[in-house]
Amino acid sequence: MSVTTEITAMKNETAFAQANQERTTGMKNDSNTFLTLMLKQMENQDPTDPVDNTEWLSQLAQYSSLEQMTQMNSGLENCAKYIGAMYEDMNLNSEISQTLSMIGKDVTLKIPNEDDPTKFTTITGSVTEASFEDGTGKIKVDDKYYSIANVVSIREKG
Repeated sequence: MSVTTEITAMKNETAFAQANQERTTGMKNDSNTFLTLMLKQMENQDPTDPVDNTEWLSQLAQYSSLEQMTQMNSGLENCAKYIGAMYEDMNLNSEISQTLSMIGKDVTLKIPNEDDPTKFTTITGSVTEASFEDGTGKIKVDDKYYSIANVVSIREKG
C-alpha cells in the first residue's frame, strides 16, 4: 500500500470517527485530531519517497486556519452570550417601562377562571401601583395585584 493510499485511508477513518462522535469537546478536539493525523502521516511516510514540502506547508496552513477558526468561534460564542444578556436586559427594561407607564391609567383586565380556563372574568379599574415579582410586572387595580399579561386595554383616566 502506498503512502498516499495510507494517508487517504487515515483521513477517511478520522472523518468517519468524527462524524459518529458527539460534539461535546468543541473545536479543541478537531485541532488535536488534525495534529494526530499529521504526526501519523510523518511516522508512516516512505523514506524512499518522502512527502513533498509543499504538501507539508499546505497542511500547516490548514492547521493555522483551523486554529484561527477555533479562536473566531470562541469569540463568536462570547459575542452571542453578550448579545443574549443585552436582549434579556432590554426585555426586562421594556417590561418595567411598560408596567410603570400604566400607573394612573384605566385598564381592562381579562382574568382566566381557575376552575375553567375557557372562561374569563373582565375587570376594569384604575392602576394605583406597580411592582415586579418573579421577573414579571404586576399592577394594582382595586387593591389587588394582576399580571400585566392580563391587560387587554389601557386608557387615559377620564
